[in-house]
Amino acid sequence: MAHVHQSSALDRRSFLKGAAAGLVLLPGTDFGAWGLRAPRRASTVAIVKTASRREGVTRAVALLGPTGMAGKRVVLKPNFNSGDGGPAGTHDDTLTQVIAELKERDARSVTVGESSGPRGTTAVLEAKGTLDLARDHGFDVVDFDTLPDADWAAFNPPGTHWPEGYHLPRMVTDAEYLVSTCCLKTHGSGGVFTMSLKLAVGLTPRPIRRTMHASPDMRRMIAELNQGYAPDLIVMDGVETFTDGGPSRGTLKRGDVVVAGTDRVAVDAVGVAILKDLGSNDAIMGRPIFAQEQIARAVEVGLGVRAPGEIELVSDDDTGRAYAARLTEILAQG
Repeated sequence: MAHVHQSSALDRRSFLKGAAAGLVLLPGTDFGAWGLRAPRRASTVAIVKTASRREGVTRAVALLGPTGMAGKRVVLKPNFNSGDGGPAGTHDDTLTQVIAELKERDARSVTVGESSGPRGTTAVLEAKGTLDLARDHGFDVVDFDTLPDADWAAFNPPGTHWPEGYHLPRMVTDAEYLVSTCCLKTHGSGGVFTMSLKLAVGLTPRPIRRTMHASPDMRRMIAELNQGYAPDLIVMDGVETFTDGGPSRGTLKRGDVVVAGTDRVAVDAVGVAILKDLGSNDAIMGRPIFAQEQIARAVEVGLGVRAPGEIELVSDDDTGRAYAARLTEILAQG
């Protein structure tokens, strides 16, 4: 089962960037012909119970203890699927508080990059007032839809459900420090849920999204997009959630929780556990967490933890620790 601790500091760079500081190495699986044992990766996920997004972000990031952004140009990918606020899209309080935490840790600059849909990105940014926020809080904004061809990196990993591969913005794949701010909600258009893994869809050119949404392998394809990049920090807003419907409209419930981590599989697994705890639709309630296709495929391609026992939940007060214990029980069911 997952482990619950009072607090923990984590200083870990993403797997694709080749670092492993802060990992707990435990006996793992057999490498077969090589005669080696694979270390099991423990992933810390911070859980804060609060109705305040600003407070939740500050406490969750402090619990996680991320480092490495000092002097770096940070790229931040929000969830701006539409012009709506949370949980349909990243809430302004969440966005600006994450940026404040990055600046507090001496980030050189912060650039928010997004491609919305189906509505045009510029219209979404205007509806949300993001350009005004950028001026007031000192960050830049890039509309990925306006990037020239040379600013996209091509990926075609073997064995994926993308027969022609896919493209991602170089400013994301080559980011000095990358942050994801995701919502916690179900997705009524085939994705089942939208959290950190599905955030990758907003990094792709619009034409290939149509291909993905028409495919029976949509959820596997979502996971495979994540092979092209790795965030250094993930902050998930669960103060309000959609437990059915989504991504822009749905059954609204209060989760009063902010989650932070560095491992997309672990963060999404915890998010699905929260939906189960709140009571969600059949697609969430009727399937084990690690049997969800987004998560299962992400595990297969090595994006994060492989089982609930590799997730370490941390919180900073009695309410949070009790909640983490309840989520641990849900995670332990698979």
